[in-house]
Amino acid sequence: MTSEWISPSSRPKPIEDLVSGVDRYNPSNVGILEDYLYHQIRSEEYDCLANLAILKLYQFNPDLYNPDVVINILLKALTSSPSPDFNLCISLLDERPANTQLDEPDPIPSVLPLLKTLHNLLYRCRFPAFWSTYRSEEFESLRDNYTVEVAGFENAVRAVAVRAVRATFTRISSERLSSYLNLEGNELKAYIQSLEWTIDNSTGVISVPPNPDNQIEATIVQESIKLPQLTKILAHSLVKS
Repeated sequence: MTSEWISPSSRPKPIEDLVSGVDRYNPSNVGILEDYLYHQIRSEEYDCLANLAILKLYQFNPDLYNPDVVINILLKALTSSPSPDFNLCISLLDERPANTQLDEPDPIPSVLPLLKTLHNLLYRCRFPAFWSTYRSEEFESLRDNYTVEVAGFENAVRAVAVRAVRATFTRISSERLSSYLNLEGNELKAYIQSLEWTIDNSTGVISVPPNPDNQIEATIVQESIKLPQLTKILAHSLVKS
């Protein structure tokens, strides 16, 4: 998983050469990386290191700063939870000079608290709260202006929930999973089928296939103490007594 994060299989060769070398800090390449970001948004792909390179270029060259690009980077990082991508992006963003000149008001101060709220809910696995918050009137502008442009955004959020369920449950009720995925009825059944999970139609209980994270295995710890070591311990105890 680490190797895929460092060098995603979907990353084109020209981007690989750019991200892996010193040319990633060449401001003339920012347009190439921004175009690649929009490709990720349209194709449901994700490349954190390439997106971090954009933020680093903005940090070094404030005149290149584009708030819409930043928001799109944060939206892609949001759905990588529980990986630290979102916080990595925020750390670079916080170092951006405050006197950046823009033709229009910077939307970041109003959008960033919303994204942080959503990230906090996802990171804490509070999925029903995430969906109710995301669907609220307060977040309408975020939905209408930004997430609507990110292909598969809601499914990417569902993938976060699925990762948590896989790591935690061997069985889960369809009602609970429905609240995690914000899906009901046939949509929920189709999604469960796509995961190749099984559901007991009489009870509504879904079986999650075994994996290293959701299997509890007893671990036997065996210590080997040799006789000379035991003799020293006993002798030390006798001296103290």
